[in-house]
Formats: sequence, structure tokens, C-alpha cells
Amino acid sequence: MSDPVVQPARTKPRALRPGDTVGIVAPASNLKRELLERGCEALRQLGYKPFYQDSILEQDLYFAGSVERRARELEDMFAREEVRAIVCARGGYGANYLLTRLDPAKIVSHPKIFVGYSDVTTLLTCFADSAGFVTFHGPMVTKDFALPDGIDLASWQAAVSGAPEWEIGTDADSGVTGLVNGSAEGVLYGGCLSLLEASLGTPHEIRTAGTILFMEDVNAKPYQVDRMLMHLKLAGKLNEVRGLVFGEMLDCRQSQGQEYTLQEVVLRVVKELGIPVAWGLPSGHVTRKNITLPIGVRASLSVNGNQVKLKILEAATMRA
Repeated sequence: MSDPVVQPARTKPRALRPGDTVGIVAPASNLKRELLERGCEALRQLGYKPFYQDSILEQDLYFAGSVERRARELEDMFAREEVRAIVCARGGYGANYLLTRLDPAKIVSHPKIFVGYSDVTTLLTCFADSAGFVTFHGPMVTKDFALPDGIDLASWQAAVSGAPEWEIGTDADSGVTGLVNGSAEGVLYGGCLSLLEASLGTPHEIRTAGTILFMEDVNAKPYQVDRMLMHLKLAGKLNEVRGLVFGEMLDCRQSQGQEYTLQEVVLRVVKELGIPVAWGLPSGHVTRKNITLPIGVRASLSVNGNQVKLKILEAATMRA
């Protein structure tokens, strides 16, 4: 049997420090000014200088302005020397439009901390795979920074500051449990399940071999989660995955009277893979304390009953 495929090493963006400028972009749906300002104030409280363009508040149907506006905004934030990190304002829908409109040279030549989740998964995996730099599945400005208990500060600081090795919080209060015992090492990768599945058959199809694959979603019925996982499985995208971590899977229920659990549904698809599986890691769509996960760095996963350990084995950013 041949060795499993090894993920390529990604370029690490420069670490974020107090006093640095954080650029805010809206690559998908439109947003509300009051939530934007509330999130900006939270960033200031953390010691950063939030910056956004006035056009961020434009609206075109359900998008944050035209695709041209959104693409130019993102390119500009990558190109601006003073902007040290880019945090998305929100997800929604529309980031996929940018894939054919962005100038790759403007992104690849300026690797920076890029943070988001939900619909932004499309850009996280594209930049990690095609542009080749570490990205971050984590809190957004109007969704998490705008809330009093919206971000998990420990994982945020460890991820963006260049901590050399750290463990994701998986204690009893986190809600993280085990589904299948085992241990594995691989490259942390993933995002919103529906967006990961939507990449199949496109030039930006996800690259899952050799990964600890993280998947989460919101408001998806159990049969829809089943269907998406089966699609990934039938497409061979789970064949060389080394471990699975599921998110909180917020509001993913059929009905209040549902007699089966989503965990039971998921296990029917993934149990036979023979790899460790963890459940309930609050990153992405969460009730509180959104955990920041660096996409593209080495990680280890250990599952023993309800004891789950997810460790990041290398710095996600480069200290100057």
C-alpha cells in the first residue's frame, strides 16, 4: 500500500500585533452599519485598528454590492501595506462569484491573515490550496466580534500571534465529545460542509488527502447532512482523510420530535472509515465563543471516549 498523500507546506502570513491595522471586507452578503461599528469597537478593545472602505455598505440584491466592488475591495486589502490582517464582516452568500474575478497575482504576492467562515469557506480553501498560504476559519466582524461573548480569545490570540504549539479548548464545558476512538496527525483543513461539497467538480475542488478534516454547518436537516457527506464519500474526498472533526452543527434538526440524533446519522456514513471522529467543536456557526482554526498547518487529533484532544503542532503565523 502506498503512503498517504502529504499536504504541501503553506506560506505563513505575518503575525498580528497590537496596534496593527485590520482590514474588514464583505465578499458575500450585505451588512448592517450598527453591527459593523459594534464589531469594530471590539477590535479596538483588543488593540487593533479596524479599517474598511465606505463601499462596504453597498447593496446589490442580497450581495454587499456588485461582484466588481467586492473583488476590488478584497484585492485592495491584500495589496495595502498597512493592512496586516483581513477579517470578513459576514458570510451569507456570494463569495463564489469572486473566484473568477480576483487577480491571483494580487493575492499570492501578499499573503496575509485572512479570517472568516460560512460562505467564506470558498475563499479559505481556495487561498490555502491555490494561493498556498495558511488561512483562518474563525470569527467575523458583524457576527462574532459584535457580540459580548462571540469569540474564543485564547484560540484567536494563539492563531494570529504565532504561538509555536497549542491545544484547542476541548474541556467538558466546550461541548466537544468523541464519536470514534483513535489518533491521527495531518494538516488541519475544512470549513462549512455545504460549501466544501459545492466545490466538487469545479477548478477549486477541495484537497482533503492527508488532512484532519473539520466540517460544520447550520440549519441543515439530518438527511441533507447525510447527502452531503455521502457525496464527499462517493467523490473519494474522505478516502485519505486521517481524522474528522465536526462543528457544533447549529440547528441541524429535522423537527423537535426527531427520534434519532444527528450523530447517529453521521456515523452511518463515516464510521467505516476507521479514523478518529470528534463532535461539537464550536468554530463557525456557534452559540458562543467562536474558536479560530488555522487552515493549512499540522495538527493532531486524539479521541478516547469523551476525551478529545486537538493540538496545533506548528505556528500558524510568522513572527517578525
